[in-house]
Amino acid sequence: MKVIKFGGSSLADGPHIAQAIKIIKSDPQRQVITVSAPGKRKKDDVKVTDLLIHYAQTVLHHQDYQDIINQIFKRYKEIAQYFDLKNEDIRDIYTIIQSLATTHYPNKEYLLAAFKAHGEYLNAKLITLIMNHQGIKTRFLSPKDVGLMVTGEPNNAIVNPETYLNLRKIKVAKDERIVFPGFFGITPSGQIATFSRGGSDITGAILARGFHADLYENFTDVDAIFSADPKIVKHPRPIKKMTYREMRELSYAGFSVFHDEALIPAIQSQIPVNVKNTNTPEKEGTLIVPEYNFEPQSVITGIAGGKNFCALYLHKYLFNSTSGYTLRIFQILNEHNVSYEHMPSGIDDITIIFKKDNLNAKLIDEICDEIQTAINPDQLQWIDDYAITMVVGEGMKDKMSLCASILAPLGEKNISIQMINQGASQISIMIGTRREEAEEVIKTIYKKFLNGRL
Repeated sequence: MKVIKFGGSSLADGPHIAQAIKIIKSDPQRQVITVSAPGKRKKDDVKVTDLLIHYAQTVLHHQDYQDIINQIFKRYKEIAQYFDLKNEDIRDIYTIIQSLATTHYPNKEYLLAAFKAHGEYLNAKLITLIMNHQGIKTRFLSPKDVGLMVTGEPNNAIVNPETYLNLRKIKVAKDERIVFPGFFGITPSGQIATFSRGGSDITGAILARGFHADLYENFTDVDAIFSADPKIVKHPRPIKKMTYREMRELSYAGFSVFHDEALIPAIQSQIPVNVKNTNTPEKEGTLIVPEYNFEPQSVITGIAGGKNFCALYLHKYLFNSTSGYTLRIFQILNEHNVSYEHMPSGIDDITIIFKKDNLNAKLIDEICDEIQTAINPDQLQWIDDYAITMVVGEGMKDKMSLCASILAPLGEKNISIQMINQGASQISIMIGTRREEAEEVIKTIYKKFLNGRL
């Protein structure tokens, strides 16, 4: 069995959904289909999920919401009409959209989660109708139907291990397809809670693990995962095969095909993942596999960069021989619920690197003030201009002089290296630079190592 997932751009309208169904029909092993909400049909279009968020806001602010209901329903109605479904076939979809405004929710967060999740929920119901209309035996299943249980925050849910026990009980006939909405699960109290960004990818991976799939196919709008960002490097080399941990390392620094947590359920069951293009499904795409018996085809697999970092630099004489300083820093960060990414250190120096996502000026000032008071460093400097580049490859483990080979061309271009760190797995090297130099770092390393050389 194969579990497959289609993203929002692959299900934006009737023609796109027709292409997705063609892909499903082409392989009888493609039995479990995870779907996203309809995405943008063109560049200036609005995703259905964004329409639902707007709908939620109008309800919360006690504004008239009939117009937004009509806009949302129109998207599904146009898809239904493309496949010659009758109005009575989709009347239930309109009723469900309308009922969102009058349903009781525990709080605003659960309301928002429920509204957002219905983009996927309604699209799964509609695609089930379309496929049955075309004579394809198809069954709609929702998280409530199968017991996809989650805990955590309403808009940042975490799958409960109970889910996998529940999925074992679901039987799929050889001649049927299952259509399943991505992006959300059900809390112990019966409320809808959504995963974080990339949530439909997470759902697909959960189902792949739960149904013991032979392969998880993730259909999107790119031919493959590329060895560098095409916006930075022209026509970068596609990656034919890579390992789970290579994907995780690259996702962390900016690869946008997957949310970096999306593959964890598939990784836990060692299920290969194939990233393919909905519009060119005949292309092999990128296969993501376990590390066991993997033979790298090149030293470096990919390069990715992220500019959303910042750092706190601390200098204090005899830092290394005085106990308690690092512990107090961690306590301050914990008190503010702030996590750090990396902490390279020297004899008298520590640099603490953060992602900027959850930081603001007030919080930064409070943390710096408290650390200054607690440990009285000789120097405290907040570095807002920070970027990290990840150089990743299973083949890097056996190359002892690789670090020097990477740094040499950067030095020739007078790029200032703020930090360099090789991961314990020895398959990645992290380079910290000023934000303005980040793209030049990627171009330089790509030119030396991936532009036809290795």
